[in-house]
Amino acid sequence: MLDRALRIAAVGSVAAVVLFAANAPASIEEQRARLPPPATCTDPVEGEWRGKKWEGRYGNWFAVVLDVHRAAPGSNVLTGRINARIWYATERDVEPPPCNPSIRRDYAVEMPAAGSIEGNAIRFGASTYRITAIHCGSVEHYNPDNFSGVIDPSIQEFQSVNNDGGRAVNDPMVFRRVRCFNPGERSQRALPAVVVAPPLMPPSRSRGCSR
Repeated sequence: MLDRALRIAAVGSVAAVVLFAANAPASIEEQRARLPPPATCTDPVEGEWRGKKWEGRYGNWFAVVLDVHRAAPGSNVLTGRINARIWYATERDVEPPPCNPSIRRDYAVEMPAAGSIEGNAIRFGASTYRITAIHCGSVEHYNPDNFSGVIDPSIQEFQSVNNDGGRAVNDPMVFRRVRCFNPGERSQRALPAVVVAPPLMPPSRSRGCSR
């Protein structure tokens, strides 16, 4: 019985590792592929950061914009806001479709945000929110987002996890800086970026007359 239990545990562990390896990188790459090209700015953290992901467990898209400012020049204290839009549609609805009976919800929220940066480690989050638009359907209770992680300056990405006190528990999300805030500074888009989204699903196999 012990040998059998150990074999089952070993098979389960291998399966979990394979499943994670197969799913996690693809999810991150899909997120990256949907983002605009990066901007390089004088300040390592200030700017507009964007992220977008498909949340298959819940059947919704989640698009987020972080406007990150320093509280004062050179300060490690951050301030700004988080804007998010959530629409319940299909995984192929990368942009919010027009309101129709199949769209359960489509709404936007804004959150005053604060945080800090130490080296490349950043946290940026909120404790309150307000609904700014209801595009379709009803509004659900929203848990304010709190992102933390590390900025990779070589590709202008903030590789974060979200903890909102609700369904997001160490939930990965990639942000890319797409705009600078310094007056007169041009956003340089010279860094390489993949901007063509890969297929979300592999081509379906034909099932003949049985489908």
